Amino acid sequence: MNELQDFVQDVKERRPAPLEPVPQMKQIDNFIYEDDGRRSPFEMDEQSVDAITPESAGDSGLAPDPLRRKEVLEQYSLDSLRMVGTLDQNDTIWGLITSPDGILHRVTVGNYMGRNYGVVTSINQQGIQLTELVNEGLNEWVERQASIKLSE
Repeated sequence: MNELQDFVQDVKERRPAPLEPVPQMKQIDNFIYEDDGRRSPFEMDEQSVDAITPESAGDSGLAPDPLRRKEVLEQYSLDSLRMVGTLDQNDTIWGLITSPDGILHRVTVGNYMGRNYGVVTSINQQGIQLTELVNEGLNEWVERQASIKLSE
């Protein structure tokens, strides 16, 4: 124990190594953007919106909305999601879903789930019904019914 105390005392008495100087930051020249008649890169004009919107949605007229913000459960395939129950709150029925990472989510009619633009159409004690939009070729979208059953 004495050797350990002597070692600690020796370490405390040592002079600390000098610190390296702070590196000098390179000075960056200011840049002033001048549009010179070009469109702003921070705003969408109608041509940009038209470029990402499908011109034709095939004969069916179905197509997902490319400007809609995706919901959390759309990053998972339906078979990786598990329904663990329902919740009735303020006249709204919620489906309780666990994602593969173990997080509990709640969904109601109108929420989106799965990778095929699945929108929740109904929720009951036995499961959740969805309508998916499946791509069957260039701008050919077909509706498909899917469901997630309550896990035992």
